[in-house]
Amino acid sequence: MSTPVTVAAPVRFPEGPVWCPDAGPGSVVFTSVPDGALYRVDLASGAVTTVGVAGGGANAAAPTADGGFVVTQNGGIDFSGLAGLPGIDVSGMPPYAPVTPGLQVVGPDGSVGYLLDSGFLAPNDMTATADGVLYFTDPPHHPPPPEPVGRVHAVDPDGTVRLVADGFVYCNGIALEPGGTLAVIEARGVLRLDPTSGAREWIIETLGEASGDGMAVDADGRLYVCCTSEHAVRVLEPDGTEVDRLQVPGPGLLTNCCFGGPDLRTLFVAEGVPGAILAFEGLPTPGLAVNPWPVPTVG
Repeated sequence: MSTPVTVAAPVRFPEGPVWCPDAGPGSVVFTSVPDGALYRVDLASGAVTTVGVAGGGANAAAPTADGGFVVTQNGGIDFSGLAGLPGIDVSGMPPYAPVTPGLQVVGPDGSVGYLLDSGFLAPNDMTATADGVLYFTDPPHHPPPPEPVGRVHAVDPDGTVRLVADGFVYCNGIALEPGGTLAVIEARGVLRLDPTSGAREWIIETLGEASGDGMAVDADGRLYVCCTSEHAVRVLEPDGTEVDRLQVPGPGLLTNCCFGGPDLRTLFVAEGVPGAILAFEGLPTPGLAVNPWPVPTVG
């Protein structure tokens, strides 16, 4: 089992890493949920710079075809309520400053604007297809209410927004599988969702001691699931069988991950607590390439 390398630290509760094949070894863009911002870490120098400030709770990021990013805006999280979480220092967090939940676009110049800003709960994670459909999860804020109100939405290339499926307890991470189905973190397990019919089935109903958050997919369809307080990435075959576990030493909490590097054999992991971007290098199978999203004109 490989040991992760620290790419950037300390950073405040990072999420949604995105591999960017820039000059040299490239860079990783990630969100900071409490800062409501996107940052870029240059892999050659380790320097961290600001890409854009979205406000609220910038949750996940995905690349757009123009060199910018689309961001799921959860509306903001009051981190003062997480004071009991081991390893988190809420005294250093910015004040709670909620904004409208929705989808935002960060341009290559750092400009930020809303693409969608009406009728959403707390957009969390997203994935795009090669033909330009963006799928994103829209769970309630924690703790989820008794009734299952989480949803998965799609934005079509013409800007049409449609409901794919609803009735989720807490739909979190989402990833496109090689065959076109969607893997969705739901409650304590992972579902497979047919984006055409909305039909779903369990890949694995209970992951383990911790729930999953974000995930990535390799070229063979294996799921790399960040299991929050286990401080580990569980590697699952498409049928849910666990075949490996990438453990981060010590206590902490993982949020999301992505494949990157010139050969797509590095898994970049966002460690929400204590707060770092980590890298597991030299994995045996490359990641499934991520599709940049051509941002439509909405409205």
